[in-house]
Amino acid sequence: MSAVTRPGLAPAQGGPAPAPMTPAPATVAGPVTQVRVVRAEWTKLRALRSTRWSALTALVLIVGLGALVAGSGTPYQISGSNTAAVGISTALLGVLFAQLVVGMLGVLAFSGEYGTGMIRATLAVVPSRLPVLWAKVIVLAGLVLPVTLLCAFLDYFTAAAIESSRGGSAFSLTDPGVLRTVVGSSLYLTVVVIIALALGALLRKTAAGLSVFGAVFFVIPIVVAALPHNITGFASYLPSNAGGALWGDPQTTAHALSPWTGFAVLCGYAVVLTALAAWQLRRRDA
Repeated sequence: MSAVTRPGLAPAQGGPAPAPMTPAPATVAGPVTQVRVVRAEWTKLRALRSTRWSALTALVLIVGLGALVAGSGTPYQISGSNTAAVGISTALLGVLFAQLVVGMLGVLAFSGEYGTGMIRATLAVVPSRLPVLWAKVIVLAGLVLPVTLLCAFLDYFTAAAIESSRGGSAFSLTDPGVLRTVVGSSLYLTVVVIIALALGALLRKTAAGLSVFGAVFFVIPIVVAALPHNITGFASYLPSNAGGALWGDPQTTAHALSPWTGFAVLCGYAVVLTALAAWQLRRRDA
């Protein structure tokens, strides 16, 4: 009898033929570029649930507290301020609390990867390491700047509408210092998140990074404000006080630095800390 040939059987001996090998999908790994690293970091940041919660919390803090401040008669009454800029900076009181949210986001961007061990995989893909740091800076600044800028303008329009409905004095973005105050609050928070990112890269531990951030932006300014004025000449150069000169931090009664000088000092802190983080990232193992 002649052998019956069936699909999958070898006709020579009638036994089953080896299963055909399915070729693996071909992948072409391109070179590691800064743009690709930025895309990867954005994908990681976008996938985190904490990112969405941070953005929502910042919106509630800035706009919600601004509405409460504008609608209250005391202790922060916008119409009772000397200038419109001071009134708007008072309505932006939520920025003081929003900086804690963006600070947590910045610290976790690096310390979280060290805690889970993901940083080893990240640095294995990007052996030159520094593009990872620059990508995180770009992604975080690109997220915080537009989100907080939107919140600041929403806060301004909300406060203006509430104040107008209460019969208070009207104020406009064209009033001296108002636009700078609104935009400055967003610039301040953007630099704050970069400082927090650098602290997370330097300290590598979430608890340590958040502790140092809280001490620098919350504890030390309060302690210094309680000291005699003759020994606190450096107070204006603290990060929070220097940056507060740009958007008119209502918790600081007097700003010794001009708005843009104070912002330059704040940016100086960010540059120095980021440079230290880059130096350590290149020298220390993950």
